[in-house]
Amino acid sequence: MAKFIRFKYIVITIAALVLLFIVKAIFFPVEKAVNYITSPVTKGNVEKTVLADGTISAFKQVSVGAQVSGQIKKLYVELGDEVKQGDMIAEIDDLKQSNDLKQSEASLNSLEAQRTSKKAKLVNYQLIYERQLKLVKKGVGVQSDLDSAKADLDAIKADIAALDADIVSAQVAVDTAKVNLGYTKIRSPIDGVIVAIPVDQGQTVNSVQSAPTIVKVAQLDKMTIEAQISEADVIGVKKGMPVYFTILGQPNKRFDGLTLRAIEPAPDSINTESSTSSSVSTTKTAIYYNGLLDVDNPDRILRISMTAQVYIVLAEAKDVLTIPSQAIQKNIGTNKAIVYILNQSNEIEEREVNLGINNNINVEIKSGLKEGEVVVVSSANGATFNPNSKGPRIRF
Repeated sequence: MAKFIRFKYIVITIAALVLLFIVKAIFFPVEKAVNYITSPVTKGNVEKTVLADGTISAFKQVSVGAQVSGQIKKLYVELGDEVKQGDMIAEIDDLKQSNDLKQSEASLNSLEAQRTSKKAKLVNYQLIYERQLKLVKKGVGVQSDLDSAKADLDAIKADIAALDADIVSAQVAVDTAKVNLGYTKIRSPIDGVIVAIPVDQGQTVNSVQSAPTIVKVAQLDKMTIEAQISEADVIGVKKGMPVYFTILGQPNKRFDGLTLRAIEPAPDSINTESSTSSSVSTTKTAIYYNGLLDVDNPDRILRISMTAQVYIVLAEAKDVLTIPSQAIQKNIGTNKAIVYILNQSNEIEEREVNLGINNNINVEIKSGLKEGEVVVVSSANGATFNPNSKGPRIRF
């Protein structure tokens, strides 16, 4: 009986404790503490940039072609060779061009010999004419003989004039043949590096259809980057803006101190558009405009066709107060916003600030905050942000 009474008291005690717990949970709920993400106000640099993909190319590159047809008899260079202006690059079999020159010179010599012969006859015909003229003036000559002498004289002069014209034409042919013979010796037009040799020694090239490229020579001490700027960003980009870039091989090295040299007025697609389909297009593709910048390349780290990540600086501020852009809780006007800070009592306080450059990561604070103050960025546990909550647990 005593055991039963003790068991009864235990059950009653447990039931009372459960009832008290339920009442407390209903009428006196525990306020859930909110865990906030915060960030201190610090000094740093802020820049607003336009990001563009770029392709590196040589500042100057020349395709050296063959202006005459024939077999490539000799290649004097290899890929990567340094060449100077005037250095021999290749030689084309010159048999045809040599024969053309010899034939042109022979034709010129023949015409000059004919002219010499005609000039000799001209002297004789001139003497005959003068003699007949004197006889006629003295009354002992025959007019028909004078007329015949005059006709012969005029004819020889006409022949000489025609030969003079033929000689000029023959001289042009000789000069052209000499030039064509010179074209068989292909020389570098600039100082540079051989970056491509699309032909082989012994290959026959045909300059009639198109000028075949023998080699490509590029100057690699200075490079040009073509940065593809989207049509949405190009509106805010201007010639002369500061630029820097990185490459895949050295992602932590920043090539800076550069400026945007030019922005091409039309996209590359204009080179492939036909005149008949200038405005009608069934497929809308992204439009990019090339921004051009030049960079010195003394160590030749940069190579043709490398990819560059180009940053065009629209605005920048150095050594200014900054906070994360997410800390801006409400915009209240042009360059004005509301942020919340944690004061010395660990209570949230509303603060109006004046904003500067905002790159959507960090924002410049021109006034309203001091270095070292702590701003609330967001709640860490997904709770609704409540600036009136007391005693938040701070997460740094």
